[in-house]
Amino acid sequence: MADSIKNKKQTLYLILCGIFLTNAVVAEVIGAKIFSVEATLGISPLQIPLFGQKFNFNMSAGVLNWPFVFITSDIINEYFGKSGVKKISYLTAILIAYSFIIIYVSTIVSPADFWVNHNNKDKAGNFLNIDDAYGIIFRQGLGIILGSITAFLVGQILDATVFHWLRKYTNNKMIWLRATGSTLISQLVDSFVVVFIAFYLFGNWTLTEVFTTGTNNYIYKFVVAILLTPLIYFAHNIIDKYLGKEHAHKIIDEATFTPM
Repeated sequence: MADSIKNKKQTLYLILCGIFLTNAVVAEVIGAKIFSVEATLGISPLQIPLFGQKFNFNMSAGVLNWPFVFITSDIINEYFGKSGVKKISYLTAILIAYSFIIIYVSTIVSPADFWVNHNNKDKAGNFLNIDDAYGIIFRQGLGIILGSITAFLVGQILDATVFHWLRKYTNNKMIWLRATGSTLISQLVDSFVVVFIAFYLFGNWTLTEVFTTGTNNYIYKFVVAILLTPLIYFAHNIIDKYLGKEHAHKIIDEATFTPM
């Protein structure tokens, strides 16, 4: 029985880490595209006054699946503690950096002539240099890469720390508080760190533009974190059934009171 529970726990960690890692890497890759929330929803730009500017909800495509990163992080923290989150967070940061390197190399290798010739027009019939387009999309700047990885690590460690503290403070009660609360705090920092490093330290943005964009990103993450809170309970129920409720609660207690 003990071996069976151990194997199930290891399998659970691998599955959660796989979900976490995949979503984090994909979010970084697709983050090069900036999309308009209003245009996507078919409404007029909101033009909200903020920090002396009018701003609309234009966001990186990376936010589309980023909520699954911090939800999975909270679930890992729930059953494997802060150490479990730190392990996968450090590994993910390394693999994100590796992905950027490989993607960059793919942008500088010489394209095959037939590939360029077969893709030399867009849907409207206009001339298109597919190799240039590929490079523009995937060749992100050093500032964006450093900002992204730094914000990811800072956000994850902060999320794990706040989650662990809230869980001990509430004696393993109020799942919604530790999951949503830790996410709201960590994503507040994450939303501004990445923009500050990428576009202020390495770019030419003003602090006003940093605060405007960071606030834009955080509003989205705040709303999504609240809306996805029931998903935490859903995942909890599935894992409890998988491990057995008694064993699941024992694992949670061990994760709660094991020194960080």
